[in-house]
Amino acid sequence: MTTTTLPATRRPTGSWRGFSTLLTTETKVWLRDFAAVFFGILFPTVLMIGVGYAIPGMRDPILDAPETSVWYGLTPIATYLPVVVAMALGTAALTVLPVTFATFREKGVLRRLGTTPMRSQGIVVAHLIINVATTLVGVLVAVLVGRFMFDVPMPGQLGVVLLAFVLGMAAMFSLGMLIAAWAPKASTANAVSMLLYFPMLMLAGLWTPGPIMPELLQQIGQFTPLGAAAQALTTGWFETGFPLLQVVVMAVWTAVLLPLAIRMFRWS
Repeated sequence: MTTTTLPATRRPTGSWRGFSTLLTTETKVWLRDFAAVFFGILFPTVLMIGVGYAIPGMRDPILDAPETSVWYGLTPIATYLPVVVAMALGTAALTVLPVTFATFREKGVLRRLGTTPMRSQGIVVAHLIINVATTLVGVLVAVLVGRFMFDVPMPGQLGVVLLAFVLGMAAMFSLGMLIAAWAPKASTANAVSMLLYFPMLMLAGLWTPGPIMPELLQQIGQFTPLGAAAQALTTGWFETGFPLLQVVVMAVWTAVLLPLAIRMFRWS
């Protein structure tokens, strides 16, 4: 008896019939993973609540800025919300998605899908849908908590905020999929993701948000996908200009990383 082995980078063919069942099943399995649910949905909000109540002065109005400044009268925790939203984009993209696919590859799940009638790309699409949906839920929870618990104002430029959110999600998920495309083991995917995740959080302003972020970090951060997202969200939320550079940066990251992820994806 002979065995046919699919090339590692070949995308197997098949039917999309049964995709809804696959999506439902994978969603149920995903929801059983407490770590994925916590970090994908709850962690950004939990962090914001902790910062808001644990650090003195975070809920006090900023009065040492010029009265004409957009920051005057805001609370520091309010300036933190766009960063938390950006963090939610990066959390699912870098801490959940790559590890999931690397685990599937390590256990042979992706390779075995090539022997079933279901189109193998279905598992990729299913987990993209799951992670995008849970990111949306996580962002919604963070915004509602920020609004009703910390009285964060509504975005001044809603269109800019939505554009920054969509482009930030596209850029970060493209980066996450690039890691997911080749990482042979879950431990490898986790290590690479963490090496990118924490520096990006720093450059996005997680420790020094809004007006207190050093200019050097701002200059460097605006060229990273997560830093550009945080800055564009902040501009749309509180300022009046248009974050053209940040928008271009996020679009370029997506245009470069997404085709690479598709081209490099390995099924075994």
